[in-house]
Amino acid sequence: MPVYRKHGKPEYTYDFKLRGGRFSGPTGTSNKRQAERILEQKRQEALDKLKTAASFTAEGPMTLEIAASRYWLEVGQHLANSVNYYRFIGWILDHFGKHITLDQITDSMIAAMVSRRRGDGVSNATVNRTAAVPLRGIMTRAKKTWKVPVGDIDWSRHLLKEPKERVREASQDEERRLLNAMRDDYAPAVSFALLTGCRRMEIVDLTWSRVDFFGRTITVTGKGDKTRILPMTEAVHALLWVLKGHHPTSVFTYVARRTNKRRKLVRGARYPITMEGFKTAWRRYRDKSGVENFRFHDTRHTAATRTLRTGNMKIVQRMLGHEDIATTAKYAHAMIEDMRVAMEAANHTGSHTGAGEDASTDLKDKKKSA
Repeated sequence: MPVYRKHGKPEYTYDFKLRGGRFSGPTGTSNKRQAERILEQKRQEALDKLKTAASFTAEGPMTLEIAASRYWLEVGQHLANSVNYYRFIGWILDHFGKHITLDQITDSMIAAMVSRRRGDGVSNATVNRTAAVPLRGIMTRAKKTWKVPVGDIDWSRHLLKEPKERVREASQDEERRLLNAMRDDYAPAVSFALLTGCRRMEIVDLTWSRVDFFGRTITVTGKGDKTRILPMTEAVHALLWVLKGHHPTSVFTYVARRTNKRRKLVRGARYPITMEGFKTAWRRYRDKSGVENFRFHDTRHTAATRTLRTGNMKIVQRMLGHEDIATTAKYAHAMIEDMRVAMEAANHTGSHTGAGEDASTDLKDKKKSA
């Protein structure tokens, strides 16, 4: 019987089978007609769930809604910027509609999407990051991993050209001014960034369990929860050794300047630095240093450029945790500039080809005398 009363209980219970599965539970009512209506509601809900589950693994046309949901579960929620990615996917769904299938999406429709996003007055990089790239990720995974029909899209026509990321290196004088202006409790974190090229998030999250003084290594967790191991140089060792004992778990800490009961802070005690606190300290004391046009991410550029001068591109790739060496290639300017300096020096140490007009005139005179 689909609805029934258990012994001694006034409320009805529903119980039914659907596609080999059994569904049962309380209806929350002692009225049989209401219980039967709830039964039909539960049956429809179960049918919808089964349809959704089947569409997740179906090999036929897949709706954008199902594809976006599956992509979020398998990929999106695990990204470092998952909160933003969820919003990007939502915008794409609103633009195309939930029920369009992936094989119906054409180049023309994607071009219209890109045009609409550009109309919001955002940069080319933002258009790519918030619209074209997420949709490409969904459709590529659907085609290659889920094996469902997808429109033949030429993504090279839709990804907008972006300006090359600048590479800003701090001079020795700028580094000194930055560290001198920084608060004593935040200065070690900035020094660590300049020495290792670690991102702010990697610095904030670093714990003593990931620092191996004996093996001289540091394990950091970067984007997408991917870990990499960095060697501990003498400078990094000296920096971290001084910080031992400041806190039982966190490597980088700050000293509370005042007691705050609401935030449970006691003046003079040390607490793990936070992302927001680090951002505030960086902006305030960087401005105080007088160093201009220098972002925190430029500490990463500085470390990479300096390392490249004495190493090679593969070393810098591993240090920064880049999956693709093409991402690291933007630091090649350091090698080119050093090569230029070396060539200039060579051209001024006895080379006839670099001696200017005097060498040219001398060469002509020799030809005449011959």
